[in-house]
Amino acid sequence: THDSLPTPPRDTASIRKSVYALPPASLTFRNLTFQLQQPNGKSKTILEPVSGHFEPGHLNALMGPSGSGKTTLLDMLAMKKTADYTGQVWVNGRLRNHRLFRRVSAYVSQEDIMPPHWTVKEAITFNAVLKQNPTRKHRTIEDWISVLIASFGLNEVEDSLIGGTEVRGISGGQRRRVTLARGVAAHASLLFADEPTSGLSATDAELCIQALKIICKRLHVTCVVVIHQPRAEVAEMFDTLVLLSSDPGRLVYFGPMANATAYWKDLGFPVPQNVNPTDYFMDTVTPGTRLNEVDAMLAGFRERQLPQLNKQVDDAIQTQGMSIEDMLTMSDLRRLETKGLKQGCGPRRPRLTPPQLRRHAIPFCGQFWVLLRRKITLTIRNPMAVALPLGVPVVQGLIIGYLFVGTGTKDIQRQVMFAFCLLTMLCLAGTMGLIVLITERTLMKHEASEALYSEGAWALAQQCVDIPLALLGAILNVAIMSFWAGLNPALLKTVGVWALLLFFVYDSLFAFIGAVAADTRQAQVLASPCVSVFMLFNGFIVTAKDAPPTLRWIFQISPNAYAMDAIVNAMLANAKADDFQATMFKQMVGFDEKAVESHAMKGFEVLGAMIVILRIGQMLGLKYLNHIKR
Repeated sequence: THDSLPTPPRDTASIRKSVYALPPASLTFRNLTFQLQQPNGKSKTILEPVSGHFEPGHLNALMGPSGSGKTTLLDMLAMKKTADYTGQVWVNGRLRNHRLFRRVSAYVSQEDIMPPHWTVKEAITFNAVLKQNPTRKHRTIEDWISVLIASFGLNEVEDSLIGGTEVRGISGGQRRRVTLARGVAAHASLLFADEPTSGLSATDAELCIQALKIICKRLHVTCVVVIHQPRAEVAEMFDTLVLLSSDPGRLVYFGPMANATAYWKDLGFPVPQNVNPTDYFMDTVTPGTRLNEVDAMLAGFRERQLPQLNKQVDDAIQTQGMSIEDMLTMSDLRRLETKGLKQGCGPRRPRLTPPQLRRHAIPFCGQFWVLLRRKITLTIRNPMAVALPLGVPVVQGLIIGYLFVGTGTKDIQRQVMFAFCLLTMLCLAGTMGLIVLITERTLMKHEASEALYSEGAWALAQQCVDIPLALLGAILNVAIMSFWAGLNPALLKTVGVWALLLFFVYDSLFAFIGAVAADTRQAQVLASPCVSVFMLFNGFIVTAKDAPPTLRWIFQISPNAYAMDAIVNAMLANAKADDFQATMFKQMVGFDEKAVESHAMKGFEVLGAMIVILRIGQMLGLKYLNHIKR
């Protein structure tokens, strides 16, 4: 496109600002400190007080040896640190607004977490749509995405699948650039990237940083990158170098990358010829290496740079620029006014209403429709997403149903055993989806932490696709087994209603477990006892009379007990009067025809309440548990 540079020049001064440039955002921080609480009760200092200032549109490198706290510093700047820390952060000289900060920032972690059946263009469009400002309509979203795809060198693969371990897709370097493009697509004036070149070849690493450089200059994005010993060609692209020593993390250099070599020389440590400068810098600040000069570098920093850095921080705080609220509203309104004037509106300008400053860029309904479209698209493209909820119940129905051929004409005990097996299949069916639930929840947690959408919108979109598929599978299972068994037509309604009601209870149960469990192993540990207990306390394997008094309350909450009771009572009610086995079975279970209706109504109430409670628990679990720990 016209606004992209397929081959960005080395000289950043020649990169002109784009009409798509985002509102400028400087980043200032003072005395950011982090201490790790150890199991013995003592605290270990990971990062000593660090202060600094990043100018808008600059590409900043954050470097240091292992244990220097560089990722910790990045997480604190990006408001991703979940553990307690001290210090303050300002955006454009104003204290960071915790509620709205993620509207103007994006964080790119080391992992490329994306659905494998997504295309490159769909992945970038997803972030662009969910983070768009309602008033930013001076250009179409398609133009914005085209600029990003070209700038990150993804034109040739824009319609290719992301891919993964089981799906063939784009290369690792391209996948990394897609992740970076998604961060910029979110209209983020502040971009934080944790080792974006990790695991990439030298060429792919250079392409990634080259793309970030062009984005910073053209779109006026302030980018902070944690990077580990880049080669010389990559290091030259950074505007600022922030270098930390380790054990604990302390600043040893904060200044222009172009001046770093001269700075080391002035301190008496000239970079040897034919040596990568960044490798040499790292060697001099890493304790235990042959070239270790940590003490001298710390003394030089405190004498030469610290006073000037503190003054720069003070000046930045006193010179207040655009607030986050202004970045989200006033700048866009000004652009709309300009557009209106260019279109010949004259003195009669259109009435412009600022967008509501929500935590998320678009309202709940908009989030839901975007998520629903993605869910449907990914489900259609993934054969297993359809085969598991539909194919497995059909196969189970054919096999188990064949075992009970003609059961409808056999004795009552055989019919009760059929009802038990049918309900058991419905109980166990949901356990297959627990792994998928945990995997999709992990993706959701990463995306929700970027304020792309709310947990509720995600859960509703998932349910609109997963529940109908699973429900269709359950209906097919029940229909096939009932057909093989040749049940009395008078029983089909009762069997169908209670089987499907039981399906909704267990679907809600597994959704709740998938929301609160830390991982798939814990989910299985939680699910197995629940299913086993409810199956045992069904009123026939263990009756209420035979159970210990202290455990009889379980029958009152066991969905299997209510379902079995209703189905068996219907079977007994349809039994012939001269059926001796049916008469004996009625006496054994204490069949009371007058109490059947009231007990069934109680079952409806209990199972309905369980569904509501479990769904509420699912939403609370998704919102408050299993956050990404940093």
